Amino acid sequence: MTEQQNLFSDMNDRSREVFRRVVEGYLNTGEPVGSRTLTREMNEKISAATVRNVMQDLEFLGLLNSPHVSAGRVPTQLGLRMFVDGMMEVGDLDKVEREKIETTLGTERGNDGTMFDRIGSALSGLTQGASLVLAPKHEAPIKHIEFVSLAQDRALVVLVFADGNVENRVFTPSPGQTPSSMREAANFLNALAEGRTVTELRQIIEKEVNDRRQEIDVLAKDLIEAGLAVWLDSEDSYDRLIVRGRANLLGDSADEADLNRIKVLFDDLEKKRDIAQFLEHTEDGEGVRIFIGSENKLFSLSGSSLVVSPYMNSDRKIIGVVGVIGPTRLNYGRIVPIVDYTAQLVGKLLSNRT
Repeated sequence: MTEQQNLFSDMNDRSREVFRRVVEGYLNTGEPVGSRTLTREMNEKISAATVRNVMQDLEFLGLLNSPHVSAGRVPTQLGLRMFVDGMMEVGDLDKVEREKIETTLGTERGNDGTMFDRIGSALSGLTQGASLVLAPKHEAPIKHIEFVSLAQDRALVVLVFADGNVENRVFTPSPGQTPSSMREAANFLNALAEGRTVTELRQIIEKEVNDRRQEIDVLAKDLIEAGLAVWLDSEDSYDRLIVRGRANLLGDSADEADLNRIKVLFDDLEKKRDIAQFLEHTEDGEGVRIFIGSENKLFSLSGSSLVVSPYMNSDRKIIGVVGVIGPTRLNYGRIVPIVDYTAQLVGKLLSNRT
C-alpha cells in the first residue's frame, strides 16, 4: 500500500469528513479553515473542540498544517495529493466550456503552431492559470541543424526543417562535450542533412561507426595474432587497443603504417560516436516549441501545481502534452476535465489530418 492509502485506511469517517471539508474550503477560498466553520457544515453535530482535536490528529499525520498558532488549517502537499488521488469528485465539463474548446481547435487544415497557440490561450482563459502545450516533434527533412551550449549539463538543438518549421529541443549532452565539439558535430551533420530526417541521419552515422569498427578489426587482427597488441576488456562502449613493445615496431614500416591507420580510424570512430550521441539526444530531447503564459522558473516554485494530460496519434502513441500550471489552490475538480477533454480533441484532430 502507498503512504496515502495507509493514511486513508487509518482515518475514520469523522476524520475523513473533516479532512475533505478543510481541503474543499481551502481550494474554494484560499484561506485556512477553522473549527467553528466546520461545526456548521458537518453532517454530524459535534462541538468545535471535537473538530479541533480531529484537526490536530490530521496535522500529526502530516495532512494538515496551521499557518499561524490561532488560525485554521490548510492542507499540506501530502494532504492535497491524497485528496486528489482518492477523494476528489471530478465534475462534468460545462457545455459552454466544451463548445469554447471545440471552437478554438476548429477543423480546418492549417499551421499546427497556430493551432497550439490558440489551445494555450483557450486553456489559460478557461482556467485562469498558465497553460502548457508541448507540441509533437517534427519529423521532416532537415535544412539546417545547430547545437547551442546553455550550461555544463544543458544544451539546445535548433532544427530548421525544409518545410519552414523551426523546432528547439533541450537535452543533456554527454560528459566532456564542449561548444567546440558541438559546432564540429553540427558542421558535419549539415553537410549530410539536406533531404534527410533526424532518424535517417542517425542511421547514416551508425553505419559509419560500424564501418570504422570493422576496418579497425581487420587492421588490428594481424597485430593481435602476432602478440603485438591486445583489446582491452571494458564494460563501456569505447574500445581500446593496447599496443605492446611499440619501439620494436619502428623498424617495420608495414606495421607502423597499420598502427597509424588504426589511430586515424580510432579518432574518426570517436567523432562519429559523439555525433551519433548528439543525434540520439536530439531525438529524445524535450520539445520546447510552445510554452504559453509561463516561464521555466515557475516549475521550481514550491507553491505551484501542474495538471497535464497526454494526447496520442492514430497509433495510440503519446506525441505531446497539454496542461495547466497554477497555485496549489487550483480547482482540480474543474480543471482536470478541461485538460483531459482538450487533450482528447487535439489527438483526434491530429490523427484525422494524417
